[in-house]
Amino acid sequence: MPPSTEPRRAAGVILAAGASRRMGKNKMLLALEGETLVRRAARRALAAGLSPVVVVVGHEPERVRAELVGLACESVVNPDFTGPTSGSLHRGLERVPPDVDAAVVMLADMVLVTEQMLSALVAAGQGKGGGSAAPLVVSRYGDVTAPPLLFHRALFPELLAWTGEGCGKTVVRSHLAEAVLLDWPPGVLADVDTPEDFAAAAALTPPQSRMP
Repeated sequence: MPPSTEPRRAAGVILAAGASRRMGKNKMLLALEGETLVRRAARRALAAGLSPVVVVVGHEPERVRAELVGLACESVVNPDFTGPTSGSLHRGLERVPPDVDAAVVMLADMVLVTEQMLSALVAAGQGKGGGSAAPLVVSRYGDVTAPPLLFHRALFPELLAWTGEGCGKTVVRSHLAEAVLLDWPPGVLADVDTPEDFAAAAALTPPQSRMP
């Protein structure tokens, strides 16, 4: 039987469960460009064609879920949201259907990640642009590797066996030689952990009316 010419499907797994201790309030509910951080991340994942999009919530889950109303995504609760990040990653990966070939893992507080960046990860994972399909696609900001990351399903068992902080750092290091690296400007690496971080991000993004 000839190999399928259908493009690999990629899910989105958005980590949005943290306790926001350094912010002093739930940062997922802060508004940037007219919409909350969690809705903004989910909308960008959907616009990039990720399907399904799974949002992992934890702190104030019902309030965060309410921000996703009207978007074609699903959510799952990590009850141990104060524990290692791996717990949220596991909850998200467990919701990826078996017929989906890969998952793009992203952090909802990396507010400068764009739809175009996510689409580029998917294209690289499918081998578009002349390369072969990659088991791992890694974002690189100068000398730093970080999310968003695309993991092929073959790596899911390793991710589910891993515990710790970050988005599968050990798995990424183990397979870096096989990975496609996509370079982005170092400034895009910024995340929102503190009120100062949020003020800096808001200064880079003009206010707009709430997006649908």
